[in-house]
Amino acid sequence: MARLHGEFIRFAIAGAIGFAVDAGVLYAALALGLGPYAGRAISFISAAFVTWQINRRITFAANEDVSLWREWCQYLAAMSLGGVCNYGAYAAALHVLPHGPASPLLAVAVGSIAGMFVNFATAKLWVFKGAPQKGAK
Repeated sequence: MARLHGEFIRFAIAGAIGFAVDAGVLYAALALGLGPYAGRAISFISAAFVTWQINRRITFAANEDVSLWREWCQYLAAMSLGGVCNYGAYAAALHVLPHGPASPLLAVAVGSIAGMFVNFATAKLWVFKGAPQKGAK
C-alpha cells in the first residue's frame, strides 16, 4: 500500500509538471492565433510527452523489454483514455466559466483533475505493468 501511495504521489507531481507544460503550450498556441480547442490538442500531446518521460524514469520505471517507440505509443493511447475525460471536462468548463484571461487555465485544471485517476490506472496497469518497480529490492 505504501508503494502504491508513493507511486500516486510521484504520478501527481509529474501531473503537476505536465499541467504547467499543458497550460504554457496552450497559452503560447492562443498567442499564435490558434483557438482554444486546437491549441489544447497540441498542449495535451506536449504534456503527455513530458509526463511520459517523468513517469518512465521516476514513477514506474521503464520496461527495458519494450521499445521506446512502443512504450510512447502505449502511453499516449493510455493517456488518451484519460484525455477524453480531461478534454470533455475542459470543454464543459470553458462553457460554464465566465469568459476571461484565466478561463483557459482554470478549464485545464478541471480537465486535468478529471483525467488523473484514469491516467494513473492505465499507466500502472498497462503501460508500465511489466517494468521493474521503483523501490523494489
